[in-house]
Amino acid sequence: MDSDKLNLHLISDATGDTLTALTRAAVAQFDESQVSYHRWSLIRSRLQLHRVLEGIHAEPGPVLCSLVDDALRHELDSACARMGVPLLHVLDPLLEMLQTQFGAPAKHKPGRQYVLDADYFRRIDAMHYVISHDDGQANRGIGEADVVLVGVSRSSKTPTCFYLANRGIKALNIPLVPGIEPTELLNEPGCPVVGLTIDPKSLIDIRRHRLQLINTGAQVGFAKTDNTDYVDYEAVEKELLWAKRLCNARGWPTIDVTRRSIEETAATVLKLMDNWHNKRAKPPEA
Repeated sequence: MDSDKLNLHLISDATGDTLTALTRAAVAQFDESQVSYHRWSLIRSRLQLHRVLEGIHAEPGPVLCSLVDDALRHELDSACARMGVPLLHVLDPLLEMLQTQFGAPAKHKPGRQYVLDADYFRRIDAMHYVISHDDGQANRGIGEADVVLVGVSRSSKTPTCFYLANRGIKALNIPLVPGIEPTELLNEPGCPVVGLTIDPKSLIDIRRHRLQLINTGAQVGFAKTDNTDYVDYEAVEKELLWAKRLCNARGWPTIDVTRRSIEETAATVLKLMDNWHNKRAKPPEA
């Protein structure tokens, strides 16, 4: 291991997704950080913990932990103290605050956030919905949608829909194609419609990369060329302008995804959904 790299050991009794996301958010605040992540998930026995400790001893570094079992935590505390590596139980401050607010102790049972409850099945149902209604498929199911995303080809509609599905949101996406009127089902969709737009140059880069992937797997004589309006700057610029004007004419808010991550785009979609519902919940003015 390079001497300028920091070993970070992430120990969890569940999948470790929460711990990983929290750690990455913190590390991102440090420029030019060289971090080697060591993820230890589903640690629920002393035998499993001993293997973790062997790994920490082999590549020492700070330990971030979300274990809730008191016996395992105590053994980990002692081992880290002997090895001289810093240890942080990341859930402790939050649990202590919530215990005070709820007036009851935490259960200290691992994996409770992954129970097969109604919320879990809602997310699974939303994922199936997105798969069935991706890229304009089965538009008749728009009545079940929580939100509809529209935009030109390769404007991040599909990945945003899948991210929203993981939040339990049924998101349907419909491509906007110049010269083709959007489905009449969008005239009164019964849910918010949000347009996704993007800078022409960025869109062309994405489309060219897509064409390269297609050509890599295409048979000789069947490969697509990038000598088309699909990646021509003026044509793409007109395509985006047409789509934006359409959204404005329909009263659909738009999000510029050029410099946004999928997570940031999805967060903005959720805010627009809240705004849409709040406006309809207000009583009409006298």
